[in-house]
Amino acid sequence: MTLRMDKSFGTDRSRDHAVEVAGRQETLVSLFPDARTEIVARKGDRVTARTHYTALGREGTATFHFDYLMDGTIRFEKVCDGNVWKELRGEVSFDDAEPAGAGCRVTIEMEGRTKGFVPEFTIRGPMKEQIEQMAESLRRRIEEG
Repeated sequence: MTLRMDKSFGTDRSRDHAVEVAGRQETLVSLFPDARTEIVARKGDRVTARTHYTALGREGTATFHFDYLMDGTIRFEKVCDGNVWKELRGEVSFDDAEPAGAGCRVTIEMEGRTKGFVPEFTIRGPMKEQIEQMAESLRRRIEEG
């Protein structure tokens, strides 16, 4: 089964500022506020992070690859070696707000395919909570600075 979610927010900060803040290591680590996250590799425009979390009453470790594109977009992908996801990918994009100079709009999109035995209702809530936490953390970082 494929699940899709997105979350957008506006900020009065410029697109360039938002992209710069999103590219910082401390911002990346803050996207998972309920977990201990560390950068484990950097190669070119790719950063690999490992996060230690508790979900559905179980402790686990997840590895994510973040690819920073020339236009400021950040694509991410979970290394799916667990029991829930076959595939989980996402993107953080930045668009200038209208009228010009009115800040920017940040959108986080996630799409994933679960393993066959995982019912949608068990993962939709945690996925929604995760995207909400990511958006709030990113908004706070952009607005602070």
